[in-house]
Amino acid sequence: MADNKPMAAIGSYEMTLPFQAVGVKSVVLTPETRGTFESTLEKLAAEDYAVVFIQEDLFVEFTEKVEEVNDKYHTSVLPVPGPSGATGAGLASIRGSVEKAVGMDIFAER
Repeated sequence: MADNKPMAAIGSYEMTLPFQAVGVKSVVLTPETRGTFESTLEKLAAEDYAVVFIQEDLFVEFTEKVEEVNDKYHTSVLPVPGPSGATGAGLASIRGSVEKAVGMDIFAER
């Protein structure tokens, strides 16, 4: 029997709204509450969330905390584009993870 672990999304209202529509717990961070990101991410990971989607600019700003959570917990932290569009951080993260797993950059242009 499969575990039904929850998922969450952290970011702006515009970024988290589609996740809310499909029942994913959403944590909206405003510029005033942005400083709570690290404790929020840690709390969700400690509560055994399977996946936490985070807005790309938060992923870039708090890379060290994201890496710490990825190493310490079984939670997958995945960057997604925010309202202003993709920054490339998500693709770079996936590229790095695949390179780490496979041992080479399979996305490199030849």
